[in-house]
Amino acid sequence: MMEIGEVMEYLPHRYPFLLIDRVIEMSPGETIRAMKNVTINEPFFTGHFPHFPVMPGVLVIEAMAQAAAILSYKTRDLKPDCNTVAYFAGIDNVRFKRPVVPGDQLVFDVKLVKNKGDLWKYQGVATVDGQVAAEADLMCFFKRLK
Repeated sequence: MMEIGEVMEYLPHRYPFLLIDRVIEMSPGETIRAMKNVTINEPFFTGHFPHFPVMPGVLVIEAMAQAAAILSYKTRDLKPDCNTVAYFAGIDNVRFKRPVVPGDQLVFDVKLVKNKGDLWKYQGVATVDGQVAAEADLMCFFKRLK
């Protein structure tokens, strides 16, 4: 549904911190399914861990949050600009179920739970080949800079 060029229109992140490669499907105001291809070329694998490369869990959750941000922007029918930023406001009930390693394709399923003004709440699950890798409840806050 959204290739990388359009993803970059909805996220201000860039390499090496852009963690969404594609949006597979989305229902604005409800859900998003996005994905990331995990490759050995990721800069964090050099030190995490050289003998057994594992994607840091915080980056799995960050990628989930990036998918949530796209869902929020699409729901608002807005694109990020220099006047607005979406901040990660909270993470609850985080669980890591399996390591994410080079060659994995991470799929993020994020559901919008609640939106009250500029505060957004979501439930997210990251899977690899149908197996849960991580799950979390996320919060995001939109702030106007100007």
